[in-house]
Amino acid sequence: MADLPLSLACWTYDRTRALIDGSIKPDGIDLDVKVMRPRVAFERMLATGEFDVSEMSLANFVALKGHDRCPLVAIPVMLSKMFRHDCIYVREGSGIATPRDLRGKRVGTMRYASTALVFARGQLQDEYGIHARDLDWFIGGINVPMRSTRPDNAAADTCVTLLSESQTLDAMLRDGKVDALMTQDLPESFVRGEPWITRLFSDSKAAEIDYFTRTKIFPVMHIVVMREDVHRANPWVAKALYTAFSRAKDAALHGLYDTDALHLSLPFLIQAVEESVRTFGPDFFSYGLDANRPAIDAICRYVFEQGLSKRLVSPHELFAAID
Repeated sequence: MADLPLSLACWTYDRTRALIDGSIKPDGIDLDVKVMRPRVAFERMLATGEFDVSEMSLANFVALKGHDRCPLVAIPVMLSKMFRHDCIYVREGSGIATPRDLRGKRVGTMRYASTALVFARGQLQDEYGIHARDLDWFIGGINVPMRSTRPDNAAADTCVTLLSESQTLDAMLRDGKVDALMTQDLPESFVRGEPWITRLFSDSKAAEIDYFTRTKIFPVMHIVVMREDVHRANPWVAKALYTAFSRAKDAALHGLYDTDALHLSLPFLIQAVEESVRTFGPDFFSYGLDANRPAIDAICRYVFEQGLSKRLVSPHELFAAID
């Protein structure tokens, strides 16, 4: 019997490379991998269901579930994880020295409903009592002007100002027209080392380790989804894909810890791996719901509390059975 042909859209991570080059194959599946930036994959999958399987924004997926109009089924492959303490930038002289100082300030962002921003706002709420409604939001391009619209999922009590198509948030921060930026995209001024912009958490790594130690939350950014019709016709596919993604990830992580020759162009890679094991345990980029339950519980709650979903979604609603 011929393998089932399926298309997969995802980015080229170390943990997906073995699926892309075919050195690891899911059992019973002939996988046609389309390599593309995550945002592109999200948009095309959500717009038309173009692919059988795709990388997907976790916040977008939870919001769809919460509005009971989701044509997708998730697999508990946590394809992208990233702490977001380092995504808040402030202007010198803005009066913002601590997270609590953000209250009442003007904050610029480009993707209000992105998973990164949902997690960042959730952390501010849980850790410092700062809610989205406590900030004045300015939405537009970070480094390049863009046409912006009010997010239809921003709560009614949230103050939103849209930038014109000639403005950028990086320049507005420089000119004192906003006080802070909350963005997963690096502001060009920060990359250039301009003295007037800095991260709110000056030692973001220490803040992130402390946060994980207390909460056990390693924020999940992207998961893997398949179309519901594909899952309904082939329920075995979820486990086959989960197994293949897990094998690819394990191969990538194992390859990092090699003192014969560095697998990545990072001088302190070995020390970073050892520190990650001490902090997170041997499987420091774990997949599966149980291993990521604190982060999944948090994002479900944040999506609901921030008005992005009409109901609180249970983590068990999100993922196909893989047992």
